[in-house]
Amino acid sequence: MKKWFALVPATLVAALSCAVTLGLVIATPALAADAAPKVKGDAAAGATKAAVCGACHGATGNSVNPEWPNLAGQHPQYVTEQLAAFQAGVRANPIMYAQAIALTPQDRADLAAHFAGQTPAGLEADPSLVERGQRLFRAGDAARGVPSCMGCHGPAGRGNGPAKYPSIRSQHSLYVYNQLKAYAGNTRYVAPAEGVTVQVPAGAAIMNEIAAKLSDEDMRALASYVQGLR
Repeated sequence: MKKWFALVPATLVAALSCAVTLGLVIATPALAADAAPKVKGDAAAGATKAAVCGACHGATGNSVNPEWPNLAGQHPQYVTEQLAAFQAGVRANPIMYAQAIALTPQDRADLAAHFAGQTPAGLEADPSLVERGQRLFRAGDAARGVPSCMGCHGPAGRGNGPAKYPSIRSQHSLYVYNQLKAYAGNTRYVAPAEGVTVQVPAGAAIMNEIAAKLSDEDMRALASYVQGLR
């Protein structure tokens, strides 16, 4: 099977060139990130390293493009996990693969510490979708075997850092919808290549199963409701 990132060489070359321009040293992908010693993030150092991230995710971690996620206020445990997954090619995103491949464990920790200290900007939910979205988020749908979202992400969508459940409050509804679609189609993550020890995050299987039970209307309502959470 071909590597997914081998299909987009132009995108990778452009993004890698950007990383080199910023003075990053291209490193071997995260083949053993899970086994690496835990490092403490430096938010000040992360602010400097995040300059390139701001092009997509905003200077304060609040993206102006609804297809790209807000990172402001995100749990550092989740950010470091996802950066390692991008770097190892386990989370299937060619642009983020190119940006993450040069990062050391310290870089990942510093970036995570920086974004964790930023404040999420408020966004609004679509009033016509609030009732349906709130019902699913808070109570799920027992008849379809859909649990409540707040069971993992909390009543205000703030998530759980140690468990690596992301904060989803004030997240762009389009981004959330797209991720639910990816989970439903089991395309958000791919199996690690031979020799790569970074694994698909433990919560992915749960999200794949839940999202597959949601209708398109459910996903849109949930995504909109999450966008309005504070």
